Formats: sequence, C-alpha cells, structure tokens
Amino acid sequence: MINEQLLIHQAAYAKTLRPLLPAEAFAADPRKLIVLLLNLGILIVGWTIASDLSHWNPVLLWLFLPIAIVMGNSVIVLLFSAHALVHGSVIKNSRLNHGINLLALAVGWMPPTLWKVIHNREHHTKTNSLSDPDRNYLHEQPNTWGKWIQNQLVPSAEVSTFGLILGMATAWGFHGFRNLTSVVLFNLKSVDYVPAAFTVSPKERWTIAQEYLVVVALHLSVIAYLDFDLSQLLLGYFLPIAIGYAGAMFYIFTNHMGCQMTSINDPLVNSLSLRVPKFFDRLHLNFSYHTEHHIFPGMNSDYYPMVQDLLKTHYPERFNLLDAGEAWRLLMQTPRHYQGSNTFTNWSGEESVSCPLSENKLKENKFSPSCDSTLHT
Repeated sequence: MINEQLLIHQAAYAKTLRPLLPAEAFAADPRKLIVLLLNLGILIVGWTIASDLSHWNPVLLWLFLPIAIVMGNSVIVLLFSAHALVHGSVIKNSRLNHGINLLALAVGWMPPTLWKVIHNREHHTKTNSLSDPDRNYLHEQPNTWGKWIQNQLVPSAEVSTFGLILGMATAWGFHGFRNLTSVVLFNLKSVDYVPAAFTVSPKERWTIAQEYLVVVALHLSVIAYLDFDLSQLLLGYFLPIAIGYAGAMFYIFTNHMGCQMTSINDPLVNSLSLRVPKFFDRLHLNFSYHTEHHIFPGMNSDYYPMVQDLLKTHYPERFNLLDAGEAWRLLMQTPRHYQGSNTFTNWSGEESVSCPLSENKLKENKFSPSCDSTLHT
C-alpha cells in the first residue's frame, strides 16, 4: 500500500523549482508554429504525391514507403505540437490557438475542445487517480467492450503480437472514440466503458460535436482527393496515420501505464520520463520529458532538460527516469489492470504484480526485472 503521507503534490514541486528556472522558460514560443506548419505541409505534399500512385507501376509502389514514414513522423509532430498549443506554451491568442489546434488535432480525429477537457482539465489535475480518464482500468470495473478492447491492444504480459501491432496503430483513435461517445451520446458520470467518466457543459458538448463534424469533413476531403483509390488510400492515408499513431503511442503508453495510482497528484510517483536519443527529443519537442511536463504543463518544452537536471539534484530517489527500451520491457512484463493502487493484475485476476515503479523499488533510477517483477499467484 502507498503511504499517502509520502506523496507530494505537483504544486509543491512547482513552488520549489520555479525560482530556479529562467523567466523565458514560461514565455510563449511562437517559433513552434513553424514546426507545426512545416509538418502540415509535409502531409499535404505527401498526399499530393500519393494522389498519383494509381499511375505508378505496381512494382515501384514500395518507393513511396520512405515518404509514408516521413508523413507518419509529421503526424506525431502535429499531435505533440497540438499538445503544446493546448497548454498555451506556443501562442496566447485563444482564438488563433483554437483554430490551429483544430487543424493539428484533426489528424488524430480529436476535437480540440474535447482534448482540452480530457487532457488539461481531467488528466493533468487528477493524474493516475481513480478519476483520471487516461488511467488503466481497474480489475473490479465491469468487463465492458471498452475494457476488453484495451485489454487486447495495450502493451502487457498478456497481449498477443497481433493485438499489440494493431493496438499501436489504432489505440489513439480508440481512446478518442471512447471518450467522444461518452460525452456526446451520454455525458454522464455513470458511463462504464471508459476508465473514469467525466462530464462537460452543454455548450462544450455542442462544440465538441460540431468540431468532430469538421474533423470528419477534413478526413473525407483527403480521402476524396486520393480518389477513393485503394493503393492511394493504403499508402498515402492509412499507412502514414498508422505509423504516426504508433510512434505517438510508444511515448504515451509509457507515460503513466506502468506507474502506480495516487490519490494526491504526485508527478514523480505517477509519471515516467524516458531517455531517448537527442535526435528524437529535437524531432518530437522533448515529449520524452513527461514528468517535467506534469510539473510545469505550460512551460516551453525546450527547457524541460533543465527541469530534469533539477529533479535529479533535488529528488533523485523519487524521480522515475528510464531508457525507452527499459520502460517498454517493463510494460510488456506486467499485466495492465489495477488490482490496487500499487498492484497490477491480469484480465482473470489470477496474478498479482507489484508496481515496479514504486518508490521503494527504484534503485538508482534503474528497473531490475529479477527483483521488481516477481509474480505472486
């Protein structure tokens, strides 16, 4: 069990570390709009090239694969750029911010108003608590279609190879669909097919529905531009989106899924940061610095390495920091349902695994499978 007296609220970390950071770290950085627009342009160019694929010699269609990979990376960057926009770290003009976010998030089938509610209002204030819509399902929750699909798709000791591959390409879309239907169709706290249901105001509900129609129209426009041609759609639409979702979900799956639940929003306990090659940090706006982001959500992401250095200095024994490969192995070695705040179990509830990122199981920020993933049956 977690000793709640040892938990520290996010605001306390921010209060301690804020005076140690430069003022410009909290100023908007409109230069990131260039990154967003550049990657939006890459997608448009890619779709333009794909619109001619039906005239290519079928033997040469593989030559489009590198373009699809570049387009997939642009999907990742658009999602992460929108993430920064919603937190206000790029521009402060709310109307312009919202309009650009609609374009950036459209590639993820996510209405910006819904994302602002899920991510800013719910997830960031209730991270990995019982009320967080982004947490793992509880074993005691009903075995609904939402819980079953997530059980088949997310990285765990139970997931099949096919399920994991399918999940990497579709889990982002499933997450959006699950929450969209919850608020637009029902808007009740009693909805049981999401991990933690939340409600929105009537105005937000109507806005979310309208924005979703715009998103659908944008996707239909791309599909029509590709002439509804199978090869053009597979290579120019579905493949880049699948690659982009998979890349984004590699980060997102590791953010909190291997961490314990907390009743107090303690980012050093309920969140995880990754070590990735610097090339990927530059490419993906330092998204690997996730604990740092949860302490300062509105900060310019360029300064997250500075926050990490401060965390290593002031809270070395609490900070969850793992190599990306190590974090992924952790997820693949543990079940994915919470049996308790600090314990994972499988679908049947027959196994019980202590959370390997518990405070008392971290040794010099390294996870040792031989010591930390013991099964108790």
